[in-house]
Amino acid sequence: MRMRSSLIALEICLVLLLSVSINLAQTNRASLEVIVRDPSGALVNKTRVQLLRNGKVENAAETNQKGEVQFTRLVAGTYALHVEAAGFKIEDLDVVQVLAGSNRQEVHLEIDAIKADVNVSEDPQVRNTDPKGNAFSNVLTADQIAQLPDDPDEFENAINQLAGPGAQMRVNGFRGGKLPPKSQIREIRFRMNPYAAENHDAGFGFVDITTKPGVNSWHGSFNFGFRDESLNGRQAFATFRGPEQQRRFGLSLDGPIWKNRTSLFLNSDGSLFYDAKTLVATVPSGEVSGLIYRPSRRLNLDARLEHALTKTHTSRIQFQRNAVVQNNLGAGDFDLPSRAYAQEQTEYIFRIGDSGMLGKKYFNEVRFQSRWQQSESRSVSNGQTVLVPGAFNAGSAQRSGGRDQWDFELADNVDYALEKHGLRFGAQLEGGRYKSDESTNAFGTFQFANLAAYQLGLPTQYTQRVGDPNVEYSQSQLGWYVQDDYRVRKNLTISFGVRQELQNHVTDKFNLAPRLGFVWSPKKSGSITLRGGAGIFYDWLGSQTYEQTLRVDGQHQLDVLITHPGYPNPLSGGVQTTLPPSIIQLDSQLSMPYIIQASFGMETNPFKRFRLTTNYTYQRGVHLFHGQNLNSPVPGIGRPDPSRGNVTNVEGSAYSSGHRLMIGVGPAKFINGFFWNATYLFNKNTNEADGPFSLPMNNFNLRADRGPAANDFRHLFNAFTSRRLPRGFSISAIISATSALPYNVTTGFDNNLDTVINDRPLNVTRNSRRGAARWEIGSRFSWGVDFGKEQTQGGGPQVKMVRIGAGGDGAAPPSIGGPSTKKYRLEFYLQAFNLLNHTNLGTFSGVLTSPYFGQATSAQMPRRLEVGTRFNF
Repeated sequence: MRMRSSLIALEICLVLLLSVSINLAQTNRASLEVIVRDPSGALVNKTRVQLLRNGKVENAAETNQKGEVQFTRLVAGTYALHVEAAGFKIEDLDVVQVLAGSNRQEVHLEIDAIKADVNVSEDPQVRNTDPKGNAFSNVLTADQIAQLPDDPDEFENAINQLAGPGAQMRVNGFRGGKLPPKSQIREIRFRMNPYAAENHDAGFGFVDITTKPGVNSWHGSFNFGFRDESLNGRQAFATFRGPEQQRRFGLSLDGPIWKNRTSLFLNSDGSLFYDAKTLVATVPSGEVSGLIYRPSRRLNLDARLEHALTKTHTSRIQFQRNAVVQNNLGAGDFDLPSRAYAQEQTEYIFRIGDSGMLGKKYFNEVRFQSRWQQSESRSVSNGQTVLVPGAFNAGSAQRSGGRDQWDFELADNVDYALEKHGLRFGAQLEGGRYKSDESTNAFGTFQFANLAAYQLGLPTQYTQRVGDPNVEYSQSQLGWYVQDDYRVRKNLTISFGVRQELQNHVTDKFNLAPRLGFVWSPKKSGSITLRGGAGIFYDWLGSQTYEQTLRVDGQHQLDVLITHPGYPNPLSGGVQTTLPPSIIQLDSQLSMPYIIQASFGMETNPFKRFRLTTNYTYQRGVHLFHGQNLNSPVPGIGRPDPSRGNVTNVEGSAYSSGHRLMIGVGPAKFINGFFWNATYLFNKNTNEADGPFSLPMNNFNLRADRGPAANDFRHLFNAFTSRRLPRGFSISAIISATSALPYNVTTGFDNNLDTVINDRPLNVTRNSRRGAARWEIGSRFSWGVDFGKEQTQGGGPQVKMVRIGAGGDGAAPPSIGGPSTKKYRLEFYLQAFNLLNHTNLGTFSGVLTSPYFGQATSAQMPRRLEVGTRFNF
């Protein structure tokens, strides 16, 4: 069956390639439409545009009132553009690939408004040593963004794949919430400038998503996507092709409500979806396999208002409502259908931001976000739970109740310009109020060592959480910073700053985090750029971690633990021992964890055709949170306090280390209609705990748990390419591959009698085994046609936003074939996920007593094909 599916996919590819070849051969005549825009997206008229070939001017013209110029009767080939307009910097495009048929080239001009005493903005050394500039960053423009998946969740997954692990995502400076639709995004920029003191998070870069500015007429977009099991591959551990269907829609509308001052952006998207998860388990009567049907529905609403207060000041207000309902979660793999539960989540987000000039030397950016979140869970059955690790899990999921959360973020950043200094200072205040009645394990759980123990009715232990789960609390944290980008010479910039962070539930307050970075371009041509830096990054105590210490404090709730209980009544039969109540607490001297990070990188242009970036990063985690049982039995002595059970103390004494080498390559120049980029990562992460409640195997030797982290892949490769073909066709592909992740090996027994069943065999270290490597290819093939009366797309809030100081944000590369100037556009697409239907194995069993020890019992999704259409108006 899989061979037949592969042959069908191969035939489709051959037919597509043949049709493209025929189209290419039909004609060699071409035309080129050039559209010129300013940084706000407004069209620029009276712009002088020269079309060059082999260094000679073939044609020249000025843009009309619609900011466009047409060059006709061209021969397909490679051209160059020289663009000049009053008040803007000159823009030269060295490579413009003109294909047979109609071509469009969009050019974005930079405002030439604020200059230093000597205008050196075009000097490549100055440009490359701007800490906030284009060096060590990659950009996806509107044309490349259009080739990413249309499904909002898959779209976000694709961006995360391209960014790589550890990147932080921001939309117009805000974190969290849903991403805007593709049609409202101007660019996606992948940055590598982690040592700015304004950054709270340590990481390996940032993904900054910038939405499009306003327009002077109303526009909209409607899209619809559909997929079901008829075009999908069969799941690896299923005997038949499982049911799946998705009906997804999206509608966006944007336009002016006050011409050249105020614009409104509206968006809604939703889906009705169901799929199937494989079930692979072994019960006393034999193996159980099947598929668990999982329906869900989702609806997201978004409204954004942009208003130009002055010529250099703009404000933005946004509201989001995101809701999702999911059913039959928790069932599948080893969990039988009775373990399923449903979950509803609703999120409301309000955002307001303002940015612009204050006088002639200050640039201020302030943003405020308030978020309300509600969640509720319901189990499909009630009763006790039976766990036989590595074989089967039965009974109820024992999940009920929910959580109401309100939190906010207020941040203000100020830039101040001096001759050689770019000063920046600001603060970030976060807080929240939380109320929760989440309940787990209210009916009790039996755990057995293996199937034989289950058949004999001999559980290893019984646990139950009793009491009132209701808790209510607040939390707040503050960070402030100051930094300076000092241009030592035109080819060298040094950045230094400091940040302090405070939190109300952590005792230490003197958390100073110094940061230092440099950018150096040693060659006059700017062909080599070196970047490095080091800094300290503190991390917050998570609200849900604090919540658990309040809930299981011995007053609200406590954990009952019985060793060698009876079954099914834990208090009858067997040789049970009932321990005193167990609790969870915060360490009285808990300090804020931090990461020491240092990196060095180089960017160069080999053969003047490629852009090669290399970067090495080292991380050292200090005072990381983990759990430790303060009342663990001492061999030969017993528990230090016989009147108490387990006391899980959340403390900060774990450490981690990480090494990462990144190599990225892409084109030195953006060629019209073609884009590609590839990244390779070599990675090694080691730690001692997986989280704040993670208990070590030996409470008296935490370092014995030092081993590969759960995310310790050794190699990762990502590549993205998109190509605009003749006759309105486009094709793109994302290739991702990663080496195997580690998994832990345990005996399945409580060998050291500490009531924590995480014991490993003798001389076996934590996470010592590896699963299987994974790779897949995703692709999107589309055809679109433009029609209707031509119209102007510029206008909206006319704001000249220029950051002052040692450097600006840097301009995006020109959009390659951006939005059409026609009134309507109709597009049909075919989106493939895991195109070649490669089996990517998932979870491996590491329990020695499991019948599946060392084997995978799940896999990632097989091939899925989605067909859809998009209509822009």
